[in-house]
This record gives sequence, structure tokens and C-alpha cells, in this order.
Amino acid sequence: MKVLHKKINFQDERGTITDIFINDPKEHGTIIFSKKGTVRGNHYHKKSTQYTFIISGKLIMLSQKIGVKKIYRHILRPNDLMIHSPKEAHTLIADEDTIFLALAEGVRGGKNYEKDTFRLSDPLTDESCKLLGK
Repeated sequence: MKVLHKKINFQDERGTITDIFINDPKEHGTIIFSKKGTVRGNHYHKKSTQYTFIISGKLIMLSQKIGVKKIYRHILRPNDLMIHSPKEAHTLIADEDTIFLALAEGVRGGKNYEKDTFRLSDPLTDESCKLLGK
């Protein structure tokens, strides 16, 4: 997992422009709104890379490589980009009302969403993170 905070590329009286990707197209993109307290994810992808870009709000992001005990916890805020590699479980908890983009490289998307989505039998929770001393 990798977290990048994207900088504003251009700003004037009209507003701002922030590049998320440059010359790096994605195969699927979704805008998601999560109400405070909503839990999403608790799955991984065997072949796809997932990108989560925060537009507004705040997410608690938990991730864990499949087969590894350690769970990582990150707080994501606007302009943060989280990159999930294949075989990396991820759970998103909305710490406040949040709007984010979920982008993917690989087979995951549209009608193929479930073809590369594998649910966790033991969901990642903020509590499981605390139990491991994170």
C-alpha cells in the first residue's frame, strides 16, 4: 500500500486543478459517497490494482497483505491517493461524510466487479488494528 498526497498543480481566481494521474489511464472509475460510520471494502483483488482518491471528508483506511498478520491504518483526507496492490485486503471506514473516487487497473469494474473481488472471512476492523497494537 502506498499513500500519496497530491499537490495542487494550478490555482487562480476560478479555483484549482490537481492532477491525479498523468499519462496513466485507468480501466474503471467510480464516485462513491459514504455517510459517516459506513464501512466498505473488507475484500481484496487477486489481479487488479485499486486507487482510492479522497475528494472530501475523511476515511480510516485499513489494509493487510494476504497471508501477513500486520494491519496498516491510515487516515485519508482530501487529495490523498491510496494505492492498493493485488492481494492486499482493504477496508474503508467513513470517519465523516466522505466522497471519493475508486479507480482500478485490471478486470474489476462494471459487470466484472465481482470477478476479481474476494470477500474476507475475517473482516478488518479498527478494533482488530488496536488488538495488534497499531
